[in-house]
Amino acid sequence: MEGLLSYPDFVQVLLDWVAWWNTEHHPVGVPDGMTPSEAWEADPTPIEDVPEKQLVFFAMEDDGRIRKITTNGVAWRRRAYIADWMAGNVGTRVRLRYLPHFDATIEVFTADTPARYLGSAYLAEAATPAQRRALSKVRESKARALKADLKAAEKLSRTRYTATTTPAAPHPRRSVTEQQAHEEISRARAVDLAARALPDLIPPRDPPPGWARPRPRPDITAPTVTDPADIAPPEDPTGARPAPGSKE
Repeated sequence: MEGLLSYPDFVQVLLDWVAWWNTEHHPVGVPDGMTPSEAWEADPTPIEDVPEKQLVFFAMEDDGRIRKITTNGVAWRRRAYIADWMAGNVGTRVRLRYLPHFDATIEVFTADTPARYLGSAYLAEAATPAQRRALSKVRESKARALKADLKAAEKLSRTRYTATTTPAAPHPRRSVTEQQAHEEISRARAVDLAARALPDLIPPRDPPPGWARPRPRPDITAPTVTDPADIAPPEDPTGARPAPGSKE
């Protein structure tokens, strides 16, 4: 790594080259032997400078949500963004626009139609450069560990078989004992959160009263209970019915 330029030195070398190209170099194709900067200034095409407040309406994404300015600023992606102009605007309904790959600054607009640009907001409690460097090292270390685990898992998942010269069932080159298989399966289940979940630990709540519920299906196999008063007395073989009040 010796001899490599630092990032500030690289930027300075690049800017020096750009300045040389535009002000001293005479490229082929530029009329009258002018430099690119002289050809640019000699071009009569009018150029209009667009104010920055108008540029924020273009080339930015909008998530479509309406938020409110609070005493902590504006919440976006579970982080707070603040600005000096928010003082006195607590409770204002706003919408946000942002660059897709840059989240340190967002642009704030009113939720009215047409939208009115309020200003830029900046990330609150941003990490220090030392914290970002430490976080980058942690993430790189984690990435290397995951790559090593993936490489080892791919190596273990490949099964190689012994060479054979006769038509027979293939035999793996590496053998695994029952205990080794059990230990590896147990370790995999220990880190699998889905396998460790207990679906019956917390019973589901009853649905709200306003929900339509399916009616219970009647049990046709259950015996029908009949009121004894509805049962007719057995008839006498002689044809005579028992007298009212008799115990027969």
